Parts: sequence; structure tokens; C-alpha cells
Amino acid sequence: MNISVTLLVCGLFVGLGASFTGLGGGFLIIPLLLFLGYSAQKAVGTSFVAILVIAASALLAHNKFANVDYRAGIMLGLGGIAGAQLGPRLLEHVSTAHFKKIFAAILLALACYLFFKKT
Repeated sequence: MNISVTLLVCGLFVGLGASFTGLGGGFLIIPLLLFLGYSAQKAVGTSFVAILVIAASALLAHNKFANVDYRAGIMLGLGGIAGAQLGPRLLEHVSTAHFKKIFAAILLALACYLFFKKT
């Protein structure tokens, strides 16, 4: 299977997972891109292109079911602008090897939290 077909098939599953969980897809896209040999910096940057497209589509789908609080979303987005500018600057100082460990620790912590959280 060539790389374009692989990326399209993976994108299908990422879109499904992202629109179902609201996690944005980066938690799936970044490991895929790292596996394909991307540097940490390029994997993160590239994932945002995919996330932008997936998020726009998911927003339209969720809007059809009236499941969108635009005010809260805009406030979170406005607050996130500063962090989104700071993140790439910090990432430039992190090697791909260290990034993989940090990313794995974050995913593991999130998984543990969700698994053990009492609802």
C-alpha cells in the first residue's frame, strides 16, 4: 500500500475517533507520523493540518445535532492562542527521542485518569 493510501485510510479512522471522542486526532496522528519517520517537530506541525480539516468537518456534524457551545469554544480557543504560539517554540528545543517519551507519558497519564476515574 503506498503512503497516500495509508494516510487516507488512517485519516478515516482518526476522523472517526476524533469526532467521537473530541480529542482532536493528534493522539493518533502523531504516533503514526513518528512511525513513518517524521521528526517530532514535523509530526506535530503536520498533525495540525489534519486536525484543522477534521475539526472543521466534525464541527459541522456536531452542529447538526445542536451539540456545540460556541461561546465556550471561542473562549477556549482565544485562551489557547497564546499556548499555541508558545508550544512550537518550546518544541524546537526537544529532540524527537525525548518528545516520544513525553508524549507517551502524557497519553499514559490520560489513559490512567480515564480508566480509574469514578463517574
